[in-house]
Amino acid sequence: MQKLIKTYQDLIVWQRSMDLAVECYNMTASFPKNELYGLVSQINRSCASIPANIAEGHGRGSRKEYVQFLWIAHGSLCELETHVLLSERVGLMEKGQAQRLLQSCMKMLRAPIGQLAKTPHP
Repeated sequence: MQKLIKTYQDLIVWQRSMDLAVECYNMTASFPKNELYGLVSQINRSCASIPANIAEGHGRGSRKEYVQFLWIAHGSLCELETHVLLSERVGLMEKGQAQRLLQSCMKMLRAPIGQLAKTPHP
């Protein structure tokens, strides 16, 4: 039986994207101080944007706006992926450190976008 979704916090994709944000914040805490306004800032900003846009879209009154905000969250996830890959290439994080959660969130964001085209807004 599926759990009733009352708020955006009940959405598994929101929960996973929050987990991803926490993991990213923990990873960037060990980055050198000279990256504070570079990759640290970029990673933290883009990872926080993902669950924020999912929540904002869910809070809007229309399915069309919800889908729009899910696409914005998807774009932020792609941006985050790029920053993570760059961090790996320059040796600031271990290869594959965040890939599992990134891939999980990517799949989870695509699913509701497709589903919302077929069903009414919750």
